[in-house]
Amino acid sequence: MRIKASLLAMVLLSFTITVKAQNDTINIKSKQKNSFLKMSIVPIALIAGGSLISSSNFEKSFQEGVRNAVGDDFSTTADNYTRYVPIVELYAADVMGVKAKNHWFDQTKNLTLSIVITDFITFKLKTHIYKIRPNGSPDGQSFPSAHTSSAFTNATVLFEEFKDTSPLLAYSGYGFATTTGALRIMNDAHWLSDVLVGAGIGILVSKVVYYFDPIIKWNPFEKTKNVTLIPEIDNHQYGFYMCLKI
Repeated sequence: MRIKASLLAMVLLSFTITVKAQNDTINIKSKQKNSFLKMSIVPIALIAGGSLISSSNFEKSFQEGVRNAVGDDFSTTADNYTRYVPIVELYAADVMGVKAKNHWFDQTKNLTLSIVITDFITFKLKTHIYKIRPNGSPDGQSFPSAHTSSAFTNATVLFEEFKDTSPLLAYSGYGFATTTGALRIMNDAHWLSDVLVGAGIGILVSKVVYYFDPIIKWNPFEKTKNVTLIPEIDNHQYGFYMCLKI
């Protein structure tokens, strides 16, 4: 009788633990799903909004208003450089010892993945959509803006690394990314929709890379703190610089 009672107790205990474990798993998955949906709201809204106004009368009127405000002869190359400022901030903060979310190798890994995926999506869309730039350039490479997608990719990586330890630094990248997008419009190189969709792509790709980051935990330099690899991206060519602390 005691054996039966003990077995019954063990079965009930096992059932209770199993149910609790299943509930915990469901709760974790639910939280992860909610977290993923929450982080996707802004970039998806940017992509959807940009797509809706593309080639609209509103967009044409907006572009005309911007050019009237800055002048038809306005031109600057600053947007070629502002998109890379978040990367400079990222590694400068590492060198100065600002606490980040990840080791420098994981930062570089996530940044490189984000850049490659963003560029692939951006230039595939440019090729297939073939939208003429507001300045009339016949290259058909207007939609979406590669400068903007690149800038927001870099800014989002910076944000993910320092949002918990240095919020001012984390958000500063978005300031430079927004400036990049604004300058593309002011330069008459892109329409508003090009910039909005580019920003959405850059943010979304980086967010997804960081969401799945725990799955990719390969880091041969985990115990090395005095060596940093910095990615070089120029004219669609990729490489790395090595930085050694002494």
